[in-house]
Amino acid sequence: MATPRSISYAFLLCFIIQTVFISLSSAYNVSSDGRAIIIDSRRRVLLSGSIHYPRSTPEMWPDLIRKAKAGGLDAIETYVFWNAHEPSRRQYDFSGNLDLIRFIKTIQDEGLYAVLRIGPYVCAEWNYGGFPVWLHNMPGVQELRTVNEVFMNEMQNFTALMVDMVKQEKLFASQGGPIILAQIENEYGNMISNYGEAVKLYIDWCAKMADSLDIGVPWIMCQESDAPQPMINTCNGWYCDSFTPNNPNSPKMWTENWTGWFKSWGGKDPPRTAEDLAFSVARFFQTGGTFQNYYMYHGGTNFGRTSGGPYLTTTYDYDAPLDEFGNLNQPKWGHLKELHNVLKAMEKTLTHGNVSTTDFGNSVTATVYATEEGSSCFFGNANTTGDAAITFQGSDYVVPAWSASILPDCKTEVYSTAKVNAQTSLIVKKPNQAENEPSSLKWVWRPEVIDEPVVQGKGSFAASSLIDQKPDDIIWGDNMTLRVNTSGIVLHAYVNGEHIGSQWTKYGVFKDVFEQQIKLNPGKNQISLLSVTVGLQNYGPMFDMVQTGITGPVELIGRKGDESVIKDLSSHKWSYKVGLSGLEEQKFYSTVNTNNETSGWFADNVPTNSRMTWYKTTFKAPLGNDAVVLDLQGMGKGFAWVNGHKIGRHWPSYLAEEDGCSSDACDYRGQYDNNKCVTNCGQPSQRWYHVPRSFLQDDVNTLVLFEEFGGNPSQVNFQTLVVGTACGNAYEEKTLELSCNGRPISAIKFASFGDPQGTCGSFEVGTCEAEKEILPILQQECVGKETCYIDISEDKLCKTSCGSIVKRLAVEAVC
Repeated sequence: MATPRSISYAFLLCFIIQTVFISLSSAYNVSSDGRAIIIDSRRRVLLSGSIHYPRSTPEMWPDLIRKAKAGGLDAIETYVFWNAHEPSRRQYDFSGNLDLIRFIKTIQDEGLYAVLRIGPYVCAEWNYGGFPVWLHNMPGVQELRTVNEVFMNEMQNFTALMVDMVKQEKLFASQGGPIILAQIENEYGNMISNYGEAVKLYIDWCAKMADSLDIGVPWIMCQESDAPQPMINTCNGWYCDSFTPNNPNSPKMWTENWTGWFKSWGGKDPPRTAEDLAFSVARFFQTGGTFQNYYMYHGGTNFGRTSGGPYLTTTYDYDAPLDEFGNLNQPKWGHLKELHNVLKAMEKTLTHGNVSTTDFGNSVTATVYATEEGSSCFFGNANTTGDAAITFQGSDYVVPAWSASILPDCKTEVYSTAKVNAQTSLIVKKPNQAENEPSSLKWVWRPEVIDEPVVQGKGSFAASSLIDQKPDDIIWGDNMTLRVNTSGIVLHAYVNGEHIGSQWTKYGVFKDVFEQQIKLNPGKNQISLLSVTVGLQNYGPMFDMVQTGITGPVELIGRKGDESVIKDLSSHKWSYKVGLSGLEEQKFYSTVNTNNETSGWFADNVPTNSRMTWYKTTFKAPLGNDAVVLDLQGMGKGFAWVNGHKIGRHWPSYLAEEDGCSSDACDYRGQYDNNKCVTNCGQPSQRWYHVPRSFLQDDVNTLVLFEEFGGNPSQVNFQTLVVGTACGNAYEEKTLELSCNGRPISAIKFASFGDPQGTCGSFEVGTCEAEKEILPILQQECVGKETCYIDISEDKLCKTSCGSIVKRLAVEAVC
């Protein structure tokens, strides 16, 4: 039974890709109402994607943004990373991949809008949520993100600095630039109950401070239901169709549609299907949304020590439409592109028309957007198991479970989120053709000098307490243990210079206890504890107050029979040394001094499985322009540098759990979360590490590894990523595009038109197919070409024995 709902709308019949044109000089007006963001008096359907500039390189930015534009996006969104730009108070860094202005200008050069999320708290799985650690240590700062004068002054200083920089370059839309929206604070509503009565004062202050900066475009606050006007509150999550803004004059906006999820050391891969992601988008627009941003559209890489967590991987791929290396993640990229084209062709209808919804029951709905010019329709089926057969305006339709169908004229289905027509690309890794690796890599090595802190107990300072990282009356006996309470960091313990054990946890564990049997000498003994952070916490209530490192107590426990005696060593005098000698002082990763003999590197007897060891080699850059990865199989845990550039943490020895994965194809039906359809069980959480082409030189390159646990560098090698197989499994009356991403299609391995079964790499002929062999048709159309297009119909291909069923063409092409 129909239940009309009043909203306005209009329909544009032809399907066109609307290109954003941004003037380089004239200002334009950006405002909003209850329907949409308004640009120069025109309500807009806006599709945006997150690309974080520090997670790629300036050389990658143009290609990433062009691919985003080709995928149907109107805007690029990014956070601004406070701790990267102000690592020390009032000392700023905007060099290299921190060049925010260059990034925004690159967006402008490609004719897209920009959304600037200043925060300056960002979360983002970024170290300490983007806050500089010096901020936490300032006198008078008791906690962050609340009413605290010292913190608020620093937050305002940085926010104003960013706004002034952007204004100077005339990059706000009000100045003729690409920035149409800005954000203050971030996801505060998720934690609001933990901050007491100061919450309202703080949020009001944030809003007034931001508004006073007079940027000439709207400000947003995501996940903040109490956002004061003129802030626009927005939604973050895997699904936001049920979200309603807190003000009827604010448009329905989705600032983070999570395209997948992040990875953690020891964790499995959490991919999200193209069908489910497209369904979430279509449902959002069916229910009145007009601005949607993918988080992430390109995830990229946590170079250096930028990942948060703790225990988050160096890769931040996020199963985004563009993978970590900038390649199209197919079919996700193509399936969304098709959706974007349909939505943008309906822009006027979606932003002006009257809306009515018919509820068919069992989670099945039909929504009509109607204007005097025409109508457009969405069919939604949120049932997780059953397809829905409905009759609408005199015609019969089938809406697959957990899907949405779009009918721009309310008659013909043009797009279904459940029907993927984009190709599937299988990426393969190719050996370095420039040399015969790994045998060609000649390694030198040197130990990390730890004698002073571990054996002699010398440090750079001392304290009679345990410090946040951020020898008398000993208990004697044969049954003694050392117990150390930590915040879940990596701990290496030594007694009298001997390593007695190491321990670590995983993502989400913030308390841990190390306990190991020890034997003490008569007289003086020395305990040395090496505490290693794996990123600082970036999310949670008052996460900035969580102690990091050895939290204590540190105890000696003597046992005799049923009796135990505990000696607390926490208040004893401890000497401290921060950082590694080769990292902080001598900079072994630097390429300035390459003379192995004079710089203390040894070429003979290269050790394996040796803790706290540095390794170095030279290599030739892989040929071509394909993305480069470093295979660190065989190594334990540590850091990697190429030509002095920080690649990031490596930990290939940390394997994902064996259980939880399935060899069956993922059923996209039903709500997604990061535990659904996981992959990579029993394998390293991250084996391959991105080496951007801009890090490489034409001649000799240097790779430096610091190995913390112990590993074998003899297996290390460089590889390139290419599309090995391009598959299609598209529906009739569609055009299938197959591409090898710049390389020619060398063969067609499989082709069937009818109801083929299986997935890419394992296709089989179904119960019916074409009456004649279609493989020669595909070979003629595609072999030797970098890209080919196949119109799918019986007229173009061949008659089938399938009757009236909807037919599909399955193809497997070899690149």
